[in-house]
Amino acid sequence: MLATLAGLAVWPASAAANAADLAATQSYLQANYAFVRYFTSHIPAAKAELASVLAGVRRECPNAAAGSPQEVDSEQLSNEVIGAMVTTVIQHNLPPIRTAVRATAHLRWSNGALTRSIQAYAAKGRVLSSLAVPHLCADVKAWVASRFETLPASTASFAPRFMSVWVAPGFLPAALSAYETAADRSLAHRTAQLEEQWTEFEAFEVETWGKIMNALVLQP
Repeated sequence: MLATLAGLAVWPASAAANAADLAATQSYLQANYAFVRYFTSHIPAAKAELASVLAGVRRECPNAAAGSPQEVDSEQLSNEVIGAMVTTVIQHNLPPIRTAVRATAHLRWSNGALTRSIQAYAAKGRVLSSLAVPHLCADVKAWVASRFETLPASTASFAPRFMSVWVAPGFLPAALSAYETAADRSLAHRTAQLEEQWTEFEAFEVETWGKIMNALVLQP
C-alpha cells in the first residue's frame, strides 16, 4: 500500500491529465531544457557574435545616418538593428533551433490553448531560423540616399516580420504544470533558472544595441 501511494505521488494532481498529455509534457520539457541549456552554454560565443555586428558597422558605415530624423522609419531601422543582432546569433546556431522545432511542433495536449501556444512558439522559431541577416549598412545608406523619405524594401519587409516572431530560447507556459510529474517540475525549474541567465544576457546586450545605434547616428 505504501509503495502504491509513493508511486502515485509522482503523478500530476490534475484529474484531466491523461497518458498522452503526460507523454507530450515530458517530451516538450526535455526538448526545451536541451534547447535552453545549449544557448546558455553558448552565451560567451553569442557575445562575440554580437560584438562582430558592432565592429562591422563601425568599419563599414560609421555615422551613416547622421542628421536623420526620429520617426516611424527610424524606428523600423532600429528594429532592423535588433534583427541583425538576433539573426546573427541564430545563423551561427541553426542545428539546435531546428532540432527543438522538430521535437516540439508536432506535440498535442487535450488542452487546446496549450497546444496552440506551443505550436505558435515553434512556428516563430521556424521563421526566425529562416531569416537571413539583413544588410544593415546598405539599408541605412539607401534610406539616407532617399533623403529619409523612403525605407528600402528590404527593411520594410524584414523589420515587421522579424519583430512578429522574435522570441527568446525557452518557453514554459503555465498550463504545462497541470501535466507535470515531480521529475518534470524539477526539470522545468532548472530550465527556468537557465532562462534567467539568457534574460540577463539579453538585458546586458541592450548596451551593444545602443553602441550600434550611436555608431550609425540613428535615432530609435
